[in-house]
Amino acid sequence: MKTKMIWANYAVADLNRTTEFYSALGFKSNSRSGDLTSFFFSENNFVIHFFLKDSIEKNTKVVFVDSQTANEIIFTLSAETREEVDQWAKSVEDAGGKIESEPEEFGDGYYGFVFSDPDGHKFNVFMM
Repeated sequence: MKTKMIWANYAVADLNRTTEFYSALGFKSNSRSGDLTSFFFSENNFVIHFFLKDSIEKNTKVVFVDSQTANEIIFTLSAETREEVDQWAKSVEDAGGKIESEPEEFGDGYYGFVFSDPDGHKFNVFMM
């Protein structure tokens, strides 16, 4: 089988807070409605939809984990330089995100950190 598109869906508690956070990080809005806010990530316009938790659980009949204490996936955002990684960390903090692990070297030629958004969704910013 061949799929036409792939995107991600996250459950959130507050659409305004989520919209403000990802807008502050410079991501381009894809759409906004009463149940979701959506953004483009990366040059190939990968989409992440952020649905109100009650709405996505009702529509999918799936219970989402408490993203403050657990996660099912971590997306990696690529950076080209150490300086860009460090700038991401500052931007995340300025926008109200939480640094889960400070920027550091690991492995041979790897540098990055992990952050969470206000709902606890984890992202890794990574340079190699």
